[in-house]
Amino acid sequence: MKGPLFYSKILLFGEYGIIKDSKGLSIPYNFYNGALKVDENPSEEALKSNASLRRFVTYLQELQNNQPELVTFNMEALQADVARGMYFDSSIPQGYGVGSSGALVAAVYDKYANDKITVLENLTREKLLQLKNIFAQMESFFHGKSSGLDPLNSYLSIPILINSKDNIEATGIPSQSTNGKGAVFLLDSGIVGETAPMVQIFMENLKEEGFRKMLKNQFVKYTDACVENFLHGDMKSLFANTKQLSKVVLNHFKPMIPEQFHGVWQRGIETNDYYLKLCGSGGGGYILGFTEDLEKAKASLKDYKLEVVYQF
Repeated sequence: MKGPLFYSKILLFGEYGIIKDSKGLSIPYNFYNGALKVDENPSEEALKSNASLRRFVTYLQELQNNQPELVTFNMEALQADVARGMYFDSSIPQGYGVGSSGALVAAVYDKYANDKITVLENLTREKLLQLKNIFAQMESFFHGKSSGLDPLNSYLSIPILINSKDNIEATGIPSQSTNGKGAVFLLDSGIVGETAPMVQIFMENLKEEGFRKMLKNQFVKYTDACVENFLHGDMKSLFANTKQLSKVVLNHFKPMIPEQFHGVWQRGIETNDYYLKLCGSGGGGYILGFTEDLEKAKASLKDYKLEVVYQF
């Protein structure tokens, strides 16, 4: 058996900010995907994934018992398939900020949830929020606290605009131009990042008034501006605001940036060849880059592996 594919995602803007009600923009990234599967001769990876799924099923059983009004699953089928060795066969790198647990949550919901909300129906704001809440509870198993956005993006496979915690909508983004000079790219840090400890550092920082002020007056301000610029195709303003955002992150989110990238980050701001920002919670995994001239950025970052996500 093999289920449908669920894709990875990229949160272009809004990491950490969406915890404090900034805008956010999340897009599907079809380069990586995953599906639920049962094999005759499972690999070591498959066995590991199956063991993790077993724990996840126990968690879902509790979730269903505690909040039956939120979501219920066809537990018999789910338990039977996991007992048969079902696992999540995925090319999505874990700890890289591109939504590996989100795709798994989406796949499980899609196959086993009762009365599920489908992509085909009229997705009202209420339905989107309901899905996001269900996914947030499901994904908390992996991260301790989840916004539910990664699985939502993976499940629907459409760009999602976050206006605030309780206001999200499906959105269109400017179409790509394959011969455009400008690009959004991923930079591989070569380190696996852990979400939970990074979120914990952020939550600790939130206790300080200075940090909260900086978030509101700088981080959220530039994040919101970037989202607006991107959606309206105003690339000149987008790069100006991304540069400011990149500076704010370097100054105030140092622990989330792997140490060997502090210099690379600074160099982008000084040369204007590219601007870097966090992809997901940081601490490793991918770093997101924006450039007005892809060839220039490639030359400048020739020692690193770049993956282009979007060209304009």
